[in-house]
Amino acid sequence: MAVTAEGSTTSAPRTRTGGFVGPRAGLVLASAAMLFAELMLIRWVAGFQIHVALFTNFVLLASFLGIGVGFLRARHERDLRRWAPLALAAMVALVWVFRVVRSVTTRDAETVFGLPAPPMWVTLPVVFLGVAGAMALVTEEVARRFERFAPLDAYRLDIFGSLLGIVAFAALSFVGAGPLSWGLALAAAFVVLGPRAITADRIRAIGAAALLAILAVGGLTGGDTWSPYYRVSQLPVTEPGRVPIRVNSLPHQSTLPLERLREEFYVRPYEHLQREPGRVLIIGAGNGNDVAVALSEGATSVDAVEIDRVLQGIGRERHPEQPYADPRVTAHVDDGRAFLERTDAEYDLILFALPDSLTLVTGQGALRLESYLFTVEAMTTVRDRLAPGGVFAMYNYYRPDVFERYANTMATVFGHEPCFDPGAQGADRRSQAVLTIGVSPDDVSCETRWTPAVVVPEPATDDHPFPYARGRTIPLLYAVVLGLIVVASIVIVRRASGAPLSRMRPYADLFCMGAAFLLLETTNVVRFALLFGTTWFVNALVFAGILLSVLAAVELARRVRLPSPIVLYVALALAIAVAWVIEPASLLQLDVVPRFFAAVAIAFTPVFIANLIFAERFRDVGASTVAFAANLLGAMLGGVMEYLALTTGYRNLLFVVALVYGLAFILRPRGRDVLDLTQRERRLPGAIEVG
Repeated sequence: MAVTAEGSTTSAPRTRTGGFVGPRAGLVLASAAMLFAELMLIRWVAGFQIHVALFTNFVLLASFLGIGVGFLRARHERDLRRWAPLALAAMVALVWVFRVVRSVTTRDAETVFGLPAPPMWVTLPVVFLGVAGAMALVTEEVARRFERFAPLDAYRLDIFGSLLGIVAFAALSFVGAGPLSWGLALAAAFVVLGPRAITADRIRAIGAAALLAILAVGGLTGGDTWSPYYRVSQLPVTEPGRVPIRVNSLPHQSTLPLERLREEFYVRPYEHLQREPGRVLIIGAGNGNDVAVALSEGATSVDAVEIDRVLQGIGRERHPEQPYADPRVTAHVDDGRAFLERTDAEYDLILFALPDSLTLVTGQGALRLESYLFTVEAMTTVRDRLAPGGVFAMYNYYRPDVFERYANTMATVFGHEPCFDPGAQGADRRSQAVLTIGVSPDDVSCETRWTPAVVVPEPATDDHPFPYARGRTIPLLYAVVLGLIVVASIVIVRRASGAPLSRMRPYADLFCMGAAFLLLETTNVVRFALLFGTTWFVNALVFAGILLSVLAAVELARRVRLPSPIVLYVALALAIAVAWVIEPASLLQLDVVPRFFAAVAIAFTPVFIANLIFAERFRDVGASTVAFAANLLGAMLGGVMEYLALTTGYRNLLFVVALVYGLAFILRPRGRDVLDLTQRERRLPGAIEVG
């Protein structure tokens, strides 16, 4: 029997809920496993498939699609839940067996079998469909439990489980646990969700064992270490003192002895100094190469900032010069922009030392970990942190347009052109270069200054933090892939649900709410990334905070009679307007504690109100799983629309949020339409009959 929103009981297909846990605990655990599996797939796929390294949001979109399909299957006669662990194991195995590495010299991508890697147009569809299929089966466990409760009660338990999943994955990341721990957590969850007698569901047991085995083998072989950002691989030493380091199968760093470092571009900034380096700040300190050079050049103190503790740990253990052991060095595991904003120190030299993360902020389509380092506002902060006569320098292998953008940004902020040291030619039209600039032109000794190209890209800003984007457009590759995702999703939803898409027509407003909420979530994630850093910990706290806001809204809706939808939508519009008016940059002027409370109030107020609207609407739906599927598929569309920020910037993305919520208001059932809607819901295929 199932309980409807109105509290009556109705007949429903008999579905096994497992013997180890009760219905409520089972739904919480299933939801936690679903969210945990989603985060695990994002990390695992990015770790082994280089074509997906900067497309991790596509894994998130595939997860949304799979979750939506799983909910649409909630009342399908054929129960496929037992296949979920095996499907997840198959996806994990596929990614690992056909893992791809890139050569340092040729830049060619190859599988571990020495064969050319499949092109991106093959890899992305396979990964997308594989993730969507696995997540659909994982979600069916949630959906079949979800429908046994009143809609709002089920939603409340699902959110609590999702919060538990995020906390569990974040806790494992905090202690440095890798794939083996992920496998243990998921395998245990799948077993507990099954019958008490494990032999009664052999397929589930075999799948859980296979998932654990593959994650254990894939995570423990090869000597890899999993940081919260990368799969870090240390390759065999090819010459004394040189330890090559790969992240997510891509060449990233190498420890080098001092004599080699002094032959490279690392010493170029010091050649332009008019005095001893004194106090030095290094952003992107990595394994310690730049720190070793600074010490050899006479630095009296070095603040070494590195976002990844694993990379810094390799430097502590294996760097031939042992720079992190020097008492003059203070190591910081932190986001570079966040450190710049928090410190009051003044430096004689600030270095951006190859801060190329090769990864995205989790759940964001185009925001990389280092994106906020290269904006006008960031370099203004750098200028303000320089002591009188201080110097700022940055170096890397730059794409031509990116080099021009950075040089132009430095010239814009400092008021004069930087000194330019060209270097060796790299792969993919990249060239090594060093840019050095002082508070005044006389602070550096320089023979060659940067000369602007005919067309100079505009500087990146905190609102449009995309230094690698070629203008304010969505790249053609992204547009094509996103378009194909939308088309494929429509086909998959139609085929998998076994019913026409009109089945979800009564929930068009919930579909819009899902799209708008995902966009609202995006603006909050990037706001906190700017204000407090792009670290995994900040990101996890934001997602947890969003879920807590949702949970608070649901609890309030369950206990208090809410105002009319019109009042709530007006309040939401005002909250969005406040978030648009108050620019994040203005909050950077506040100390950390008041900045935090201000950011929470601005970011989570619209989240809270939006979920009051959702909770009030969801309370009375007749087919809770169909309605929730519509909302989740709307969130997937919101994930696609997130890329509009490449053209609008993140602040103006709030206009899109307001417009989509406005559409949800227009499409909401009201007045006599509510009664008609209830009648239509009774006739929906698979809908719960209202008693």
